[in-house]
Amino acid sequence: MAVRMYHVTVDSHDISGQARFWAEVLDWKVLYEDEHEVVIGADEFTLPGMCFLRVPESKTVKNRLHLDLTPDDRDAEVERILALGARRVDVGAGPDATWAVLADPEGNEFCVLRPKRSLTD
Repeated sequence: MAVRMYHVTVDSHDISGQARFWAEVLDWKVLYEDEHEVVIGADEFTLPGMCFLRVPESKTVKNRLHLDLTPDDRDAEVERILALGARRVDVGAGPDATWAVLADPEGNEFCVLRPKRSLTD
């Protein structure tokens, strides 16, 4: 039996705002939206997508799972994402780190890596 990743699901207060932030970051689009969930993706048939679900509680601790993004130009991409509403997060990585740790508007951490050519690069 084969299995593929379908969605990365993100608990959120502002599901519309979070979905639009991530759609802009990833150059994706909103594919479905109602009062309980918003789904974004590259298109309707390209997996995986992201699903934002409304929850009452706030994020209180560091993520146990986070996204790693690999752009063509790390520094330019960090500045673009910061302008969209992200913020820098200090996790003690140091000035020589090849990645930048950011948080989305609701505080979910993610990394912007140096350009990568493969999953083991």
